[in-house]
Amino acid sequence: MSDLGPLEGFTVLDMTNVLAGPFAGYQLAQLGARVIKVESLDGDLARQLGSDPVRNQAKMGVSFTAQNAGKESIALNLKTEQGRTLFYRLVTKAHVVIENFRPGVMQRLECDFKTLCKHNPNLVYCAISGFGQEGPMSHLPAYDQIVQGMSGTMQVTGTPEQGVRVGYPIADTVGGLTAAMAISAALHKKAAQFIDVSMLESLMSTMGWVISNFLQARTEPQAWGNENPTSAPSGSFKTRDGDINIAANQDAQWERLANAIGIPELLKDSRFLTREDRKANRGILSELINRRLATESRDHWLAKLEAANVPAGPIYTVPEALSSAQIEYRGFVDQGRATRGFTLNGHRPRQSEPPILGQHTQQILKQLGFSESEIEHLHFQGAVQ
Repeated sequence: MSDLGPLEGFTVLDMTNVLAGPFAGYQLAQLGARVIKVESLDGDLARQLGSDPVRNQAKMGVSFTAQNAGKESIALNLKTEQGRTLFYRLVTKAHVVIENFRPGVMQRLECDFKTLCKHNPNLVYCAISGFGQEGPMSHLPAYDQIVQGMSGTMQVTGTPEQGVRVGYPIADTVGGLTAAMAISAALHKKAAQFIDVSMLESLMSTMGWVISNFLQARTEPQAWGNENPTSAPSGSFKTRDGDINIAANQDAQWERLANAIGIPELLKDSRFLTREDRKANRGILSELINRRLATESRDHWLAKLEAANVPAGPIYTVPEALSSAQIEYRGFVDQGRATRGFTLNGHRPRQSEPPILGQHTQQILKQLGFSESEIEHLHFQGAVQ
């Protein structure tokens, strides 16, 4: 088997900033594409974001390095005629352009889809925005939490008393994954294609059960906290020294659970005989299970449940998850960064370091045929860095 990624030979111009767009480009880089990050002279804002002030000052913030490994960086001033001319030269050699500016910005820069197709008639152009390129809200700025709130996600996350945001930028992340999937598919067709990715729609598309239950069964969505609304006992439970998840979704699993933790008498209790009975009395059932689990440690019960073939698992902190035996065995962390969620032919991609701002400007311009003196002149004019 070849170690080359399936997108080997494709060139992507990644003009995006912060998270949704860069995450899309990162997926393509991990699949073997050459991804050139086209940055302004100030660079991606994410270069200055993260919990390490020293890295932020050096414009290599953790928020940037998390999803820009394996890319090259060229710094262009697209507000100058020279900068745009250089970008057009890049477009002629590329297969994909990704951008996540507000609708209208690329047209003002004279780098919109129609303009770029004059330079490359087979270009795949992907525009990522909060709400899509058209519609009454298309002009509004989009931040992850705003999209989470508008998608309905915060209605079903948290408790009935208060909806809460998902604890990481899920709208940005799902938007990036959606873009990467669409681009990968579009590359199979050698023709100009315009991909319009809406973060709002991308996130809502992952809410299939919630939305379908409302549209088709008229069931009002609600937040269930750590409970599973489709079954019981299914959710989080407290042991003596830590919480665990249990998913006894089937009758047979419920029977094995009750026997494994030493409360077989509940199997004959009329409140818990059927799935619907257990759902209707989930509060009482959870209290009885928690009372029993509190007598022993998390590891004790997890071993018992595994032996009884009851679906269960620990509720880890992020550090615990990263150091877990499964994650370490799979080699998910590479050079201090998370990799993709799958292997290809048994291998994960080799990651190079995220680029310094403009690190590859000179190299890329030389590949386009510019001489040293011409590059110096472009730098002097403020077109490149």
